[in-house]
Amino acid sequence: MFSAKKRQETIETLEKYSFDLLVIGGGITGAGIALDAVSRGFSVALVEMQDFAAGTSSRSTKLVHGGLRYLKQLQIDVVAETGRERAIVYENGPHITTPLGMLLPFYKGGTFGPLSTSIGLKVYDTLAQVKKEERRVMLSPDETLTKEPLLKTDGLQGGGLYVEYRTDDARLTIEVMKKAVELGAICLNYAKMEEFTYKNGRVAGAKVKDEVSGRTIDIEALSVINATGPWTDKVREKDVVSNNKKLRMTKGVHIVIDQSVFPLHQSVYFDTPDGRMVFAIPREGKAYIGTTDTFYDEDPKKPVAEQEDITYILDTIHYMFPDVHVTQKDVESCWAGVRPLIYEDGKDPSEISRKDEIWEAPTGLLTIAGGKLTGYRHMAKDIVDRLAKRKQFKHYAACQTQHLPLAGAEGLTPETFESFVAKRTADGEGLGLETKQARHLVEKYGANVSKLFKIIAAMPEDTFGLPADIYAEVVYAVEHEFAYRPSDVLVRRTGRMFFNIDSVHNYKDGVQQLMADLLHYSEAEKERYRLEVEELLHDAAHFAKDGTYA
Repeated sequence: MFSAKKRQETIETLEKYSFDLLVIGGGITGAGIALDAVSRGFSVALVEMQDFAAGTSSRSTKLVHGGLRYLKQLQIDVVAETGRERAIVYENGPHITTPLGMLLPFYKGGTFGPLSTSIGLKVYDTLAQVKKEERRVMLSPDETLTKEPLLKTDGLQGGGLYVEYRTDDARLTIEVMKKAVELGAICLNYAKMEEFTYKNGRVAGAKVKDEVSGRTIDIEALSVINATGPWTDKVREKDVVSNNKKLRMTKGVHIVIDQSVFPLHQSVYFDTPDGRMVFAIPREGKAYIGTTDTFYDEDPKKPVAEQEDITYILDTIHYMFPDVHVTQKDVESCWAGVRPLIYEDGKDPSEISRKDEIWEAPTGLLTIAGGKLTGYRHMAKDIVDRLAKRKQFKHYAACQTQHLPLAGAEGLTPETFESFVAKRTADGEGLGLETKQARHLVEKYGANVSKLFKIIAAMPEDTFGLPADIYAEVVYAVEHEFAYRPSDVLVRRTGRMFFNIDSVHNYKDGVQQLMADLLHYSEAEKERYRLEVEELLHDAAHFAKDGTYA
């Protein structure tokens, strides 16, 4: 249904039919819009010029969170909306969203004190309608250090423990997209919108270039939504009429360090000497730390971490965890992402609101920008509600997504997920997988793990040197998640580039050979995609090779 082997058939479908809605942009916002619209009965097409989630939606802090720091900035509506959305995202996708105890330590002279932390977290619990068992708990200094012994002790007055949700942003995006496709949406990656087409002065579709074949296709649609994140302004410039709203991009960088070097076992949210807030989060044997927040005016397609970004984050580690002697050579990988924020004159990067906005051009083009990963579903609801007010769409249903399980979450609930994992892990062990491998697949793919287990059960003798779990992930990504390039699999479908970079070095050639076999790459494609992976490896890991942090 969503196979890269069927890419040409997908293109032919886009050319053959006229759609109610064309969504431009395949990040979490575009995916959410496609799912919301198709679940109401709209016919939906979606195009993305890179891979799905290749922009901001694979480069976040990987948290579904309510934004506690926005409470400090009195952005009450942002905190309330995204706080409530956290629970919905978790209920609809327990295999890609995990409750996470977050520790907020407070120090003498710091941004937060005992009273402000207690009141702030209580207000946060109320605004976000947090479940009773997940409400904040205030801790003494000793209790705080028991939770995370690596914290600095000088001036420690205690801590607040509350719940956030960890996710895989790229996989969340692809699971939303897969659900939209399952319900009838037609979605195509590596398809760049070149220009809008018009009928009677109204936008009526677009000319789209297939970046794989180089050919241009015409997609007809009664309405078009621009959900292109950092490219919002560039897409709006292609419209006949543009308004005076614009974006201000900021860049955020995260680094990954092995837990053998930084043995963090409790997620911590802490303030830095310059007044910013930074996360340190354990995940899959690693600790990742971020984020920076600086203005960014360069190409949003390829943001990279600079030396000052790495230095800043290492300084924050040394400040909050003084006994952790990490250096630049310990940085295994890093990533940089661009936040597309609504321009606000005179504000610093961290002060600009994360609230989303919708703009409508006289041509009928709808644009949505700003917002947070957590709020993707509500953003989609808002803009499709607006679209549904147009007379040709008034017969469609109201929003359906509040209780709509995402792909891989069918039949699962937060309460039953752990027993499901235990049962299916045993099934994976029966296929010869190690317990850790089997559990990892079950937790990542949820109910769809049965498809990966079928791939393993039918695996040929020649797997291009790939172990069974990686072989299954590659085949599944190609045949069920529209992955076309090795980078799609290594970066976004599996997250290995960030959290298991050694496996990328070890198996990148096998992944490329398997995908070339499945998708019949030309020799030019083989070389181009090989170089792309090497470049991504350099971007992710070159700081580890540049010597010791001074």
